Amino acid sequence: MVLMERLKSLFFFLLRITIGWHFLYEGLTKLFAQGWSSAGYLKGSYGFLSVFYHTLGISSGLLPIIDFINIWGLILIGAGLFLGIMIRISAVSGILMLLLYYFAYPPFGAQSLLMTQEGHFWIINRNLIEAMALGVLFFIPGKEYSLMNLFKLKKTAEPSPAGGEKD
Repeated sequence: MVLMERLKSLFFFLLRITIGWHFLYEGLTKLFAQGWSSAGYLKGSYGFLSVFYHTLGISSGLLPIIDFINIWGLILIGAGLFLGIMIRISAVSGILMLLLYYFAYPPFGAQSLLMTQEGHFWIINRNLIEAMALGVLFFIPGKEYSLMNLFKLKKTAEPSPAGGEKD
């Protein structure tokens, strides 16, 4: 049982840092890319919320704010998850950001069948899967998959009624 608990902690630890790394990397690449802007992404949106995204993409006043929030949101969410700081806030923020990406190019409806983007599938795509994984990280206790818990030496077994230890 102790082995299963440690493996579970290891899995959640690795899940948290890999998603954190993904967010952090995406934010840093946008930060250091010369002239990066979300305008093209927003203007290319389709689906039932496309008017909202198109409006954001053509607004010269809002676009710099959106780009700033996108870049620094990715960096801060990624750093929080990667380092294990404010995990629940990072998870919820990440879910919201991924859902905004999901609904910009929804993988359902007639137009989605014509799209050939990498990782684009009917209803379920990588944004939704990653958002669901962040939901898992939100609902499990943070200490369970912390670095400290992963390497602790204290044995967590309970004594059995016969006086021995229970595994």
